[in-house]
Amino acid sequence: MKHKAKTETKTKKKFSSVAALIISLFLALLIAGTGCLATAIFLNAAPSAPPRDADGVNTDSIGGAVVEVRRGESAASVGARLASAGIIKSALFWQVLCRIQNEFIKAGVYRIEMPLPASSIYALLVRGEQIFISVTIPEGSTIKKTAAIWEEAGVCSANDFIDAARSAALLDLYKIPVNLRLNSPQKGAAVNSLEGYLFPDTYFVPPVYPAEKAVMFMADTFFKKLKEAEIDYAALTPEELYRKITLASMVEREYRDADEAPLIAGVFLNRLDIGMRLESCATVEYIITEIQGRPHPRRIWDSDTKIENPYNTYYNAGLPPGPICSPGIPALKAAFYPRSSPFLFFRLVDTRAGKHYFSRTFDDHIKAAALLVKG
Repeated sequence: MKHKAKTETKTKKKFSSVAALIISLFLALLIAGTGCLATAIFLNAAPSAPPRDADGVNTDSIGGAVVEVRRGESAASVGARLASAGIIKSALFWQVLCRIQNEFIKAGVYRIEMPLPASSIYALLVRGEQIFISVTIPEGSTIKKTAAIWEEAGVCSANDFIDAARSAALLDLYKIPVNLRLNSPQKGAAVNSLEGYLFPDTYFVPPVYPAEKAVMFMADTFFKKLKEAEIDYAALTPEELYRKITLASMVEREYRDADEAPLIAGVFLNRLDIGMRLESCATVEYIITEIQGRPHPRRIWDSDTKIENPYNTYYNAGLPPGPICSPGIPALKAAFYPRSSPFLFFRLVDTRAGKHYFSRTFDDHIKAAALLVKG
C-alpha cells in the first residue's frame, strides 16, 4: 500500500510539472503573440510626424503626398522610399506585410492623404486607385489663365481659384507683401494676389480638389523648386523676394532662348540703375489681356504704351507693382543671377530661333520695325 501511495504521489507531481510547463509555454506564447500583435499595430499605424520629400515623393503643406510607383520597381524598394519620406514607420514591416498579403502593387502616381496606416496604403497601391487628374500649367501663365486650366480639367471653378489666389489668409501665409499701388479705381484693375508664386508645372490631384488646396499646392511647389534649383532666397525679406519675382515674371514674358534670359534681366536692372523706364511690352500685354480683358495682341501699338495703369512700364518708372505671370526656373535664375552688360535695349530679330539683338543706344534699337511680345 505504501508503495502504491508513493507511485501515485510521483505521478501527481509529474502531471503537475507537465501541466505547469504547458501553462508556462501557453502564457509565453500568449505574451509573445500579444507583443507581436502590439508591435504590428504600432508599426502599421501612421507616423505622428508629417511626411517629407524623398525620392519620388512630393509633399505639400496640407499633409498630403504624391508618390510615384515606378514600373518594374520591387515592393521593398517602394517601402524603403515610403519609410524615407516618413509615410510609413518601418520598411521591414512593409516587406512582411507584402509577403503576407502576396499581392502585386501597381505602377503609377498616387496621392496619399495622411495620416493613413501602412496596410491602407498597401491596399491603395494594390487596387491601383490612381484617382488623379493631370493638370499642366505652362510657364508664363497668369492667375486667370491658370484658373481657367484648373476649371477646364474639372477640378475646381475658375472663380473659386481666383478668389483663393487673392485670399488675405493665403497672402499672409506665404508672406506676400501688400502693394498699395494696386488700389486702382479702374474697372477690372489687378489686386494683390499670389501672381508669380504659383509655379508652372504638372500637378496630379484628385477629381474633387478644393481651390484653396490647388493654390497652396502650387505655392508650395514654387518654394520647393527654388530650393531644388539652389536659388538663394532665404536671406531675402518678403519685399525683396517679391521684387525678384516681379523681375523674373517680366523676363519670362520677354525671353525665348533661355541662354538670353540672364542678359535680359541685366538690361532691366541697368535701366533701373539709371532711372530709365523699363518699357516692357509684356507689362502692356498684361494690362490688355488680364486687366482689360481684351484678346492677346499680335502687336503693341504706340497708343497701347500710353495706357494709364500702374503696370504700364512705358508710362511709369520702376518695376510694375507686382508679377505679371508665373515664371519658370530659367527666368527665376535670371532674376537672381543676371548677366552684367552695358546694354540698355533688346529686340527680337529671329522669331524662329528666339534670338534678340542687344544694344547700348536708342538709335541702334529703333531699327526694329515693330514691338513684339511673347505669344
